[in-house]
Amino acid sequence: MFELGSIVRDKITGFEGIAVGYMRWHNGCNRYAIQSQTLHEGKPIEHQWFDDVQVELVKLAEVHKPKGLRGGPLTNPRRSHSSPTW
Repeated sequence: MFELGSIVRDKITGFEGIAVGYMRWHNGCNRYAIQSQTLHEGKPIEHQWFDDVQVELVKLAEVHKPKGLRGGPLTNPRRSHSSPTW
């Protein structure tokens, strides 16, 4: 498994970019989402998914992960105690 943020390449097509996602399926099929670093007509190319066995490492990640919560569910969700205003 590669560190997300690493630059990787699909061995079959040569598609190269940053590993931005990893999906692990119950049946054992694991895939990487690769986001190209190049633009097409001035716009980003949509990320593509590839089986992990055909992806190779080009350069290890140098991405610094942000500290603290960044979206997603809260650790301790709470219900608001204020009265409805309707």
